[in-house]
Amino acid sequence: MDRGAGGGVRGGGVRRNRSATLALAASVLALSAGLAQAQTAAPVEYDLRFDDAVHHEARITVTWRDVGTEPLRVRMSRSSPGRYAIHEFAKNVYSVSAVDGAGRALTIGRTDPYGWTIPGHDGTVSVTYTLFGDRADGTYAQIDATHAHLNIPASLMWAEGQEARPATVRFRPVAPDWRVATQLRPTEDPYVFTAPNLQYLMDSPTEVSAHAVREWTVDDAGTPRTIRLAVHHAGTDAELDRFAASARKVVDQQIAVFGDVPDFDFGTYTFIADYLPYVSGDGMEHRNSTILTDTRSFAQADFDQLGTLSHEFIHAWNVERIRPAELEPFDFTDANPTPSLWFAEGFTSYYGPLTIRRAGEQSVDGFLADLGGTLGFIVNNPGRAYGSPQEMSLRAPFVDAATAIDPTNPTIFTSYYPYGQIIALALDLTLRQRFPGVTLDDYMRRMWRVHGVTEQPFTPDDLVEALAVTTGDRAFAEDFFARHVEASELPDFGPLLGQAGLVLRPARPEAAWIGGPPIRATGTALMVTNVPARGSPVFEAGLSRGDEIVSVDGVEMNADADWAAVVAARKPGDTVEIAYRQRGADKTTRLTFAADPAIEVVRVETAGGSVTEAQSAFREAWLGPAS
Repeated sequence: MDRGAGGGVRGGGVRRNRSATLALAASVLALSAGLAQAQTAAPVEYDLRFDDAVHHEARITVTWRDVGTEPLRVRMSRSSPGRYAIHEFAKNVYSVSAVDGAGRALTIGRTDPYGWTIPGHDGTVSVTYTLFGDRADGTYAQIDATHAHLNIPASLMWAEGQEARPATVRFRPVAPDWRVATQLRPTEDPYVFTAPNLQYLMDSPTEVSAHAVREWTVDDAGTPRTIRLAVHHAGTDAELDRFAASARKVVDQQIAVFGDVPDFDFGTYTFIADYLPYVSGDGMEHRNSTILTDTRSFAQADFDQLGTLSHEFIHAWNVERIRPAELEPFDFTDANPTPSLWFAEGFTSYYGPLTIRRAGEQSVDGFLADLGGTLGFIVNNPGRAYGSPQEMSLRAPFVDAATAIDPTNPTIFTSYYPYGQIIALALDLTLRQRFPGVTLDDYMRRMWRVHGVTEQPFTPDDLVEALAVTTGDRAFAEDFFARHVEASELPDFGPLLGQAGLVLRPARPEAAWIGGPPIRATGTALMVTNVPARGSPVFEAGLSRGDEIVSVDGVEMNADADWAAVVAARKPGDTVEIAYRQRGADKTTRLTFAADPAIEVVRVETAGGSVTEAQSAFREAWLGPAS
């Protein structure tokens, strides 16, 4: 298979300085007494009202008591757990006022866009502000007449120096049938919850609405843990029951991977789902909960929401407890980059669909169709020439729902989600090939026992160490990371997949292909829509983003159908003459079509061959029984 360049050799990869880690640990120990004292202080009190929900506004009051006499610095977060880029949440906060313990109005100073400074108080400060929110996803807030969907960093202020204090949060719903879904600790009052500190509070998304609930328990070595599914949707009870039954099967398969259930704080894990036409599709993991949003109903999506649910629940182990050292503790004032997202997100992306398949919720052929698409995307991805999985992980602050107005070159980035997914596939199949009885599940269990159960954040070196211990072969572990993680080489997947009686083959070998971005109608013109990949037919023809295609071999081009007809009539190796307009200049060029490099993975039986008994056993051990 194709082998990518870049990334460097061992020693050139990204490694965390262990002495720095030890120094950090010493600092944490030195601060522990002070933190314990802060945790015994009066809790921070939050009160949330939604009286003007129809205009997407919440009115929020936060009270700090016994804070001394120095000016109190309060602020909004700039980043959010599960996101790796900057998000300026203060932009949605306005009408800020403050009073002291006697109710006297306080002067508020503003020297930067992120927060407010409040001097002259009596040791108690109550700040009231308006929050605007109209985007329901894993990052922001949405407040309307149907619900209050709150990502907490996007919603709640906090005070510098008071992060260790516990918090009490009161929600005041606008309708009597609204209830609260959250990982915050419940109290006897169904609308009042608590958090032990700021880190936990910020990690606790909340849905206040007339949502439906399904729940069940799983056994954790004799201790029951509750799995709760809170769904705000417009579907039927029967549809929700069907979805809950599928979710339960997937949860069971994921527990089987790790051989253990996380010790969910307060005994419960909550899926918080909004499946409504006015939300934005997303999924966002948290320590004991996840946000799931989709614009489609169960019926419209044919229950496809199961894919996001599966991905996010894997995070209860991988990311939330098997945690990259760079994310702990989370910094709410800046981006939180780590070189290990290829593992944290990519290996999660591998197990999400795999556990759905093992649960019998997707056919083998359906799983292979999706796998082949992802494998082809990575094998043929031009971004691998510009960096390893570690390098792509470090670029998360530029791409993880981050926005910029200047155009960028999309061909130099390969998402760490599918990149890591294919590294996981390579490692799983290689382990099964070289080390009988050892699979990627064993590697994940090792990471769970050493870093998840103990909640000791891992470094890139720790990932290598876990593989060395799992296989008993340090040379193999170091070589695998040097070639496939610190550099961007891919293995030959043909023989690896062949163990399972699977065939890797071209998907459309006779189809003509131009590579790079699509050419499509934009307004009244046919345009090249983005920067082409280096070496692709479009690139070699000298075309680039924004070029207007005027004609092909003298035939005028005006609509998508015109270009589709050109491509359909050609085969690999054919050449056409293109007249185009580039930055106001009329030009001509010649474009030679290449063969479509798309690949697919199919069962050998589908390809006309016969599967052996050994291949069938391998396939079932990996993917589960055929359904």
